Amino acid sequence: MTRGPDFDDLVGTDVPSDERERLRETHELLLAAGPPPELPPHLEAGPTLTMTFGRRRTERTRRRVPLLAAAAIAVLLVFLAGYAVGNHKGTNQSATPVRTLALEGTAAAPAALASLRLLPVQSGNWPMTLTVTDLPRLPQGAFYEVYLFRSGRPWASCGTFVVHTPSGATTVTLNAPYRLQKGDTWIVTRQAGWDSSVGPTVLRPVT
Repeated sequence: MTRGPDFDDLVGTDVPSDERERLRETHELLLAAGPPPELPPHLEAGPTLTMTFGRRRTERTRRRVPLLAAAAIAVLLVFLAGYAVGNHKGTNQSATPVRTLALEGTAAAPAALASLRLLPVQSGNWPMTLTVTDLPRLPQGAFYEVYLFRSGRPWASCGTFVVHTPSGATTVTLNAPYRLQKGDTWIVTRQAGWDSSVGPTVLRPVT
């Protein structure tokens, strides 16, 4: 049996008594614990290139999985958004109109012309597009309003719009969420932002 190093040889004799006793207790605990166990051969040799690159590949794979999943979700969302937009356009804008109404300017806008396309009904709503030319640009806060005209008077609003380029064409998408009746038609009025009453008519059906 190999005996450990002598305590007096390690510490010497010039150490104070209280410190000497504390060191002696530590020395005896180390002797009782014995030497540490030997490392297995594969650890004693240190890490290899295979171990290092293998661990890096594993970490890269773990990081790559959530990134690929996020990319797949993003592609799917873009596809669905494009499909929804395309389907919306195909249904509302490319459908054959059930009625096309020509409008002409009144004394309030004598040079104005317009065409209103009433599209097939969708869940009780009648989509429509209005294209106007030569309507004057209005002051800040004022706007144009499209009214369903029934029984000789403006009956209900179908939407509002503004004109930024009077000499060019302005096209807007509107909606008539009403049950239409025989004889219904549409007019366009000029509205002041502070006045809720029906303004003067600027476009009316061509007679």
